[in-house]
Amino acid sequence: MAVTAVIGSQWGDEGKGKAVDFLAERADYVARFNGGNNAGHTVINEFGTFKIHLVPSGIFARNTVGLIGGGVVIDPQVLIDEIEMLNKAGVGMDGRFWISPRSHIIMPYHKILDGLYEEAKGAGATGTTRRGIGPVFADKVSYNGIRWTDFASDAFENRLKVQLELKNKIIVALGGEALKYESVRDEYRGYYIKLKPYIRELFSIVQDGLKTGKNFLLEQAMGTFLDTDWGTYPFVTASTTIPSAASAGLGIPSKYITDIVGVTKAYTTRVGAGPLPTEILDTKSAVYEQFGEVAATTGRIRRVGWLDLEIVKTAVQLSGVTELCLTKLDVLSGLDNLQVCVGYKLNGEPVRYADVDAYGLDKVETIYQAIPGWKEDISKARTFEDLPVNAQNYVKMIEEAAGVPVRWIGVGPEREATIRR
Repeated sequence: MAVTAVIGSQWGDEGKGKAVDFLAERADYVARFNGGNNAGHTVINEFGTFKIHLVPSGIFARNTVGLIGGGVVIDPQVLIDEIEMLNKAGVGMDGRFWISPRSHIIMPYHKILDGLYEEAKGAGATGTTRRGIGPVFADKVSYNGIRWTDFASDAFENRLKVQLELKNKIIVALGGEALKYESVRDEYRGYYIKLKPYIRELFSIVQDGLKTGKNFLLEQAMGTFLDTDWGTYPFVTASTTIPSAASAGLGIPSKYITDIVGVTKAYTTRVGAGPLPTEILDTKSAVYEQFGEVAATTGRIRRVGWLDLEIVKTAVQLSGVTELCLTKLDVLSGLDNLQVCVGYKLNGEPVRYADVDAYGLDKVETIYQAIPGWKEDISKARTFEDLPVNAQNYVKMIEEAAGVPVRWIGVGPEREATIRR
C-alpha cells in the first residue's frame, strides 16, 4: 500500500492536474481533500483537453475510483457540469466516483457575499476568485454551514431559513438584493437529486483500502503558499493546503502518507493580489510574453516571475516533500540567460521566507543567480539525456537547492510529454 500526496510548491498553477493524470495509472483511488472549485487543473490526454475544478484529475485512469472528501467545499452546478462533461467524453463516472456527505455546499449567498466583500474592501481587496470559497469556509467554522447530509432530513430547509435571515441582512446592507427562500430551496433540492447517486460515506472506503493495501493518490488544490497558516496571509485561500489536511479532509492518518510529490513550475506565477518577489514587472518584455499564462479557473492573466528557489525549498521542508515533478521546462527554451532567485535580503540582512510576513515579503531584495539558457526545442525529449546540457544543469540546480530529486520533468502539456527519471 502507498499513499502519495501531490502538492504545489508555489502559489498554485504549477501543473498538478497533469502530474496527477499520469501518476494515477497505478492508483486505486484518487482523491481531493481540500479547497473547492477555485482550483483549476488542466488535463490533456487521449480523451481530450479538460479544465477540471472539483473531480480529481486522476479519474481518467480506467481502474481508478475518484473521491471528494469532506474537506472540499462544493458548488453543485459546477460538479454536475463536470460529471456530465466527463461522461460525455467516455470517461464513465457511475460506480467509480463518490462524494462525502460531510462536504459543505457553496450556496448562492456565499458567491454574492464574496463579491460584495471584495468591493467593500476597495484597494485592500485580496483578489479572491469570487467563487464563494471564503464565505463557505467561514460558515463551516462558525457552525452556519450546510452539508449534503442535511438533505437526508428536514435539516436543509430549517438551516436554509436561518441562514437566509442572516445573510440577506448583510447582502442588503452591502447594496445587494435579498435572496428568496423558495427559489434557493428548490434549486438546491434539484442539485441534490442529481448528485445523490454519487453521495456516499467515505470512511469505510478509505479505511478498508488502507487495510487491504490499496494505492491512494491525494490531489491538493491550490499551492503551498496559499495555505491559510503558512501562506502569504491574508492573500491566501480559505483552506489548509499542506498534506496534513488530508487527515481531516479525507480521513487518512498522516502516518500513511509515505510519498509527497512537490509539483514545481520551472518559473513562478501567481493570480490575484499578494507578494511575488521575483515578479517581472515589464509586461512588454520578451520574457513576460514568453511566460504569460491565463488562469484555468478565473480566466485572469497570471502574474509571472523567475523561479524562486527559496519558495521551493521552504515548501519541501514544510510538507516533507520526497520528490519533485518539474513542469513547463519547455517554456524556458529560446532564452539566452535565465535568472533564478537563490535567497532574500531585508534591510541588508539575509532572511528566509518564514522570517517575514506577506508585507515583509513584498519588500525583500531578491538575490539572483544567472544561469545559461538553451535554444533547442525540448518538447520531444523523453529521456533526461535528450535535454540540452544547460537544461540538465537547470534541473540539477533545483535538485541541489531543494534537497530532493526531480523524478519527472514536463516538456509539454500532454501526458506523454513527460520525462521520467
